Amino acid sequence: MIIIEDDGMDAEHPATIFEEEREKIEVDLLLEAIYRMYGYDFRNYAYDSIRRRIRHGMRSIGVRHISGLIEQVLYDPERMQQLLRYLFVNVTEMFRDPLMFKAFREKVVPYLHTYPHIRIWHAGCSTGEEVISMAILLQEEGLYDKSRIYATDIDEYALEKARSGIFALRNMKAYTHNYLESGGTKSFSDYYTAQYDAVIFNPALMKNIVFARHNLATDQSFNEFNVILCRNVLIYFDKNLQNRAHRLFAESLSVFGFLVLGDKESIHFSGYEESYEPIDSNEKLYRKIISARGATKPR
Repeated sequence: MIIIEDDGMDAEHPATIFEEEREKIEVDLLLEAIYRMYGYDFRNYAYDSIRRRIRHGMRSIGVRHISGLIEQVLYDPERMQQLLRYLFVNVTEMFRDPLMFKAFREKVVPYLHTYPHIRIWHAGCSTGEEVISMAILLQEEGLYDKSRIYATDIDEYALEKARSGIFALRNMKAYTHNYLESGGTKSFSDYYTAQYDAVIFNPALMKNIVFARHNLATDQSFNEFNVILCRNVLIYFDKNLQNRAHRLFAESLSVFGFLVLGDKESIHFSGYEESYEPIDSNEKLYRKIISARGATKPR
């Protein structure tokens, strides 16, 4: 009698692999359809992240299979707009990671005082909370009137919210704490007016901010900047798209300009590490020291 021992392998394992491969094919087809039909390019976003967001969208829309979602996206633009709410990641807050803003005040602002004009690009600005935070910081440091902030995002809905300068009142306690931790010098409530369950930030803070749609996956550089902030966006990209973004930032940043990344992001292994020196490695503040012509930092 031959005894076949149980080797501990899951009998369902081949089927699981098949299901995962089929889902991967469906995800690729959906993202290709979205790109070719609507111009939104999610094809090089980190797979696990984009798959998770697609699943959330499917539950909301009420479809069981991605293939069914593809059909709806191709033939129903309103369904596409509904799905986009899940594909875009709009996670932000005022003075998020306040120690970064404090380091910016202490280590970058002194350089900015020497510039006649300051151009700042906030890439992936979401609904604008961090953009207005930077405007407040610049105003307190006496730099706002000579600054222009270009705040861009792929999500037009988020940009509309950002342009309004209106945010939920319930968040102000947390935002006030962040502001004080960041080195804020005034009463945070001086910057907004409360109306019912919302607050409206002072229009004077918005006068030097330009909100515009820009896609890091497909669009090119549109100006030269003294500061570029792209915080907690690159974590959603795969390696190829991260490298594209880093190339775009390197091309757009003036020599001796500053790059600010998110706390889980880095210039290491980007191909551009030698182009920067760390200003504050913990808070991901870097200064560009090499131009396209190979210029190096001054002695």
